[in-house]
Amino acid sequence: MFRARGKLYDHPVGQLQFGLASLASHRRTGDSFFLHRARAQADRVIERRHELRGAWFFPYPFDFEHQVHTGVVYKAPWYSGMSQGEALSLFSQLAGLAGVPGGDRARYRAAADGAFASLLLANEGDKRPWVVARDEQHKLWIHEYPIDAPGTSDYTYNGFMFAVLGLWDYYTLTRNLMAQQLFDGSLSTIDAYFPKLRNPGWLSHYCRTHAIPTDHYHPVHIDLLRQLSWLSGSHRFAAQSDLLIDDCPPSSLGKDGGRATLDEGTHTLYRFAESGAITASRTLTLSRPTQCTASQRARVQGRGIHLLVVDGPAAGWQVAERFPAVRLHGEWCGSDYRPAREATFAAGVSVVCRKGPQEGAATRTVTYSKTTAVSYDRRAVIDSRTMVRLTGGELAGWWAPTEQLH
Repeated sequence: MFRARGKLYDHPVGQLQFGLASLASHRRTGDSFFLHRARAQADRVIERRHELRGAWFFPYPFDFEHQVHTGVVYKAPWYSGMSQGEALSLFSQLAGLAGVPGGDRARYRAAADGAFASLLLANEGDKRPWVVARDEQHKLWIHEYPIDAPGTSDYTYNGFMFAVLGLWDYYTLTRNLMAQQLFDGSLSTIDAYFPKLRNPGWLSHYCRTHAIPTDHYHPVHIDLLRQLSWLSGSHRFAAQSDLLIDDCPPSSLGKDGGRATLDEGTHTLYRFAESGAITASRTLTLSRPTQCTASQRARVQGRGIHLLVVDGPAAGWQVAERFPAVRLHGEWCGSDYRPAREATFAAGVSVVCRKGPQEGAATRTVTYSKTTAVSYDRRAVIDSRTMVRLTGGELAGWWAPTEQLH
């Protein structure tokens, strides 16, 4: 439920995401408790549907005005492409689940059909509601916040991508050609506008219209692009997800932090304002390598990746990550590739490969006499160096630094 002005309201996206999370828990555990919860959420949303223009819409029953994005103002009831797509996901998954009785599967299939019909309705004249439109470049958009005329909408990235997952689920269930075409068209839009979503060296933008960086949705964009790469098989979305990770990686290192090493020599320590401005600095000279604990590994705005040290001689200060002089041990910011990606070793170049942190510190130097193709299925920051895990052949399971691959 959603609390607004002291009153509780149904919130379609909140309820649908709770249903999808419950269904995922059921698939992982087999526990019928989670399936019951998923169905309860689906049934509640179905019960409150509005049947309009030959489709099912799922209303927001409260007035809404976005506090940051100008122009996003709604009077109840209003409708969102994000909730339409996520309803399509939940209903399609339930309709295809063997653990749901046949009659109920048919009911969820009908609900999926009704939700899908809403994604076939363009904004034409004064016909409402609508959640799908073409922009000025004739690109397909599913709008989280549809506003007449379409050109004044928010063009919200995460809501669009969540809705696209619903198209995939519906296509998986039905093999509907139009669902396939809408999925492909949506991916074309997301790919085309990635340069506007991305904010190089910092947090990605929440929407195209306002281009405001967002700390909450930046990791959501990373995850959604990774999922789209898995579903589509396109390496473009995997590469885009990686760029966002490098721009501004997740800062938390967990409740126990991470073990770091500062090598002997002189290090500059900093304190920063939220804007990235330096508020204090000092130098620290070490006569030998020193271990410490870092609580964060974070991008400082306008600067590089820094570790926040919580103990030892650098306690309370941030120090720039610099392999190998300042390194955070372990594997961080991991990303799997499905399918595996390809790279090459250059002829005559010696590459030092290593095992993963859990497998010890073994290294292996590889030199090929001619350019040699390799594949890899995972990327991560290991000991403060971006590396990929190789697959197949003599190097299967070894990690290679990305700067030495092409």
